[in-house]
Amino acid sequence: MRTPLTLSAYALGLAAVFIAAAGIGHLAGPAPAPAAHTDTGHNPAAGHDQHAASTAAPLPGGLQITEDGYRLQPLTTTLSTAAAAPFRFRILGPDQRPVTRYATSHDKELHLIVVRRDLTGFQHVHPNRDADGTWIVPLAVSDAGQYRVFADFQPADHDRGLTLGADIPAPGDYQPRPLPAAHRVSTVDGYTVTIDGDLIPGTASKLTLTVSRDGAPVTDLQPYLGAYGHLVALRDGDLAYLHVHPDGAPGDGHTTAGPTITFSAEVPAAGTYRLYLDFQHNGTVRTAEFTAVAGSTPAAAAAPTTAPSPAPTATGHGEPGHTHS
Repeated sequence: MRTPLTLSAYALGLAAVFIAAAGIGHLAGPAPAPAAHTDTGHNPAAGHDQHAASTAAPLPGGLQITEDGYRLQPLTTTLSTAAAAPFRFRILGPDQRPVTRYATSHDKELHLIVVRRDLTGFQHVHPNRDADGTWIVPLAVSDAGQYRVFADFQPADHDRGLTLGADIPAPGDYQPRPLPAAHRVSTVDGYTVTIDGDLIPGTASKLTLTVSRDGAPVTDLQPYLGAYGHLVALRDGDLAYLHVHPDGAPGDGHTTAGPTITFSAEVPAAGTYRLYLDFQHNGTVRTAEFTAVAGSTPAAAAAPTTAPSPAPTATGHGEPGHTHS
């Protein structure tokens, strides 16, 4: 009969297929076992991102409430729009205890910058520190809104300065103001300040500010916090705080007391920045404000057919006395 022969041939064929499959599997190696789940969250894509993050440039100051184990801890939860009220905060160290030892920078252990989120209401003040590490300063803001406070300091046991930021509200009806167009002239309390130089992303840019009064150059600026001027730069949008350093110092034998004050500023990327110059004359500190654009902004590139920007305008800022707000 042919049936047994046919079944035998079929069985031999199946055996050959299984043997060939086993041989191919041996050459290819065993199938990898599923990766075990761990709590580290590591995977090839994440590892690539982590490597990129580790080699990226450090973040500008003020974007974080904690850095290098140090934390800004506001103890006051709102700002006053009436009479000045005590604003209290602490800097906690890596051990979670208040920091009580600081290096001195520009004659102070800590500088506190306060500004509303629309970049108005700028103040540069200097709190007093209690023995327990609590900082206190009388503070009032002129308008309601969300404010950003920046603590600029260097712990005595740390190798560099830090700038930590936190949002503090001033309750009330918030009416944001548009950012003024870029301009090179600012007037404040009868003084005219002009700025020369441009912000170039990714490199140190030389900015020269010239102070005059009633058309005459001011050549007797007074030292303020160890310099003839202090310049703070904040980026529109995220309020990144950028360090700007003056060239020279009073009494160094070559730095003049005006009318020019020169700074070296480095911005990390293209964008719009608000600049605040503190200078002292006749015993009063005043603040001149500017809007500056670094590189090409996305808005300008996306709308080439829009009407030209308004002509540069001058802004006034400050009152007699210590006028930062």
